[in-house]
Amino acid sequence: MAAPAAAASSIRRQIILPFRRFFETASAGGAVLIAAAGLAFLWANSPFAPAYEAMKHAQTTATIAGVGVDKSLAHWVNDFLMALFFFVVGLEIKRELVAGELRGWARAALPVMGALGGMVGPALIYVLIAGSTAYAPGWGVPMATDIAFAVGVLALIGNRVPYGLKVFLLAFAIVDDLGAVIVIALFYTPDVAVLPLVISLATCLLAAAYGRQGGGRPIVFVVLGAIAWYAMLKSGVHATIAGVLMAFTVPLRQVPDATALGEALTPRLSGSPERIEVELHSLEALIEERRSPLHNFEHKLQPYVAFLIMPVFALFNAGVNVTGGTLEIGIGTLAVFLGLLVGKPVGIVGAVMLGAWLRLYRLPPEMDLRALFGMGLLGAIGFTMSLFIADLAFPDPVMLDEIKLGVLCASVVAAFLGLAWLRWILPATPAPVPAPASSSLT
Repeated sequence: MAAPAAAASSIRRQIILPFRRFFETASAGGAVLIAAAGLAFLWANSPFAPAYEAMKHAQTTATIAGVGVDKSLAHWVNDFLMALFFFVVGLEIKRELVAGELRGWARAALPVMGALGGMVGPALIYVLIAGSTAYAPGWGVPMATDIAFAVGVLALIGNRVPYGLKVFLLAFAIVDDLGAVIVIALFYTPDVAVLPLVISLATCLLAAAYGRQGGGRPIVFVVLGAIAWYAMLKSGVHATIAGVLMAFTVPLRQVPDATALGEALTPRLSGSPERIEVELHSLEALIEERRSPLHNFEHKLQPYVAFLIMPVFALFNAGVNVTGGTLEIGIGTLAVFLGLLVGKPVGIVGAVMLGAWLRLYRLPPEMDLRALFGMGLLGAIGFTMSLFIADLAFPDPVMLDEIKLGVLCASVVAAFLGLAWLRWILPATPAPVPAPASSSLT
């Protein structure tokens, strides 16, 4: 009965294991992200550096129905493509809050405490070093963790990593992303035009009402999302916030129990190989129909975000010229470097242990102090979101490059230290993977 077993496996993969699929996508995407960042750095420090700068600053105009937006390619990447990135981040946050690892305080307390420590610790160290200088606005830069980069490094260790540590890393990184979104909205929005902001928020409310009434047509969310993005752009609030708000409006509906579905449909998988193949295709179509709009968006957009948007962002933002003679390695670089490399591990470990001491939760067996420190080192990889916040905080290109250098150096060092540390402390035998509960969406 190989065919029924294959069908059950297919159902399990497609309905109740989006977490593992996300982990696999993020792992591979992390490798592409690292390659794109390396290419940008080499390009910016090569004889072809003028071409790199010309690419970033090339002006491009997009016009739809008489409405035009004129921006450099770098700003199109940071304002438009990253809005799609934030949309997927918002989908992940909502999924985890409603039906995943952040559902209910009992499950969310551990990663939330880790994320809070991982945001407060780096910000405090940064402020202590650079808070009285012109680099003071960059306190939000070392607060973020790059999910794809961190997961990509963790994947290099293979199946030795306990499943609980993988869940913890992704969960606290998702909470970290939510914190970064709040910081961007509250502290990196200098001027606000009220009318466009009201239009953007009203459009998001309209999308939410459509979703609550059972609407799930992607084209509706695309059109409303475009309106919300454009209005948010004109409001002065960073346009990526519209991506997160729109993600929260996409409905997440309960899907049928995968095991029960498999048991009900398995009797159909009998007869000739041709008939079995037809029935398997029928099952796949049924599974596709059963997905909620949120799962559909996430399933379809994740590969584009992992393998296109984030690498393109890295290509446009990681090109720091260290050979041109204009870059100074000073207090800004030091503040970001120590904020990430010291503040993240200390903040994550300290906050998690404080939560355990307060009996907010019990630490799982695989999360001893050594493993927790390793997670803290991976949390210090602040690449994508840190570079994004740096671009908002520092309009001066010289100061921006100095901050970016601190982010890049800290992320590379944290990646190597985290990889070496976890390889040393984790057992050589593969970690067991628990069977997922049949009622779980994740």
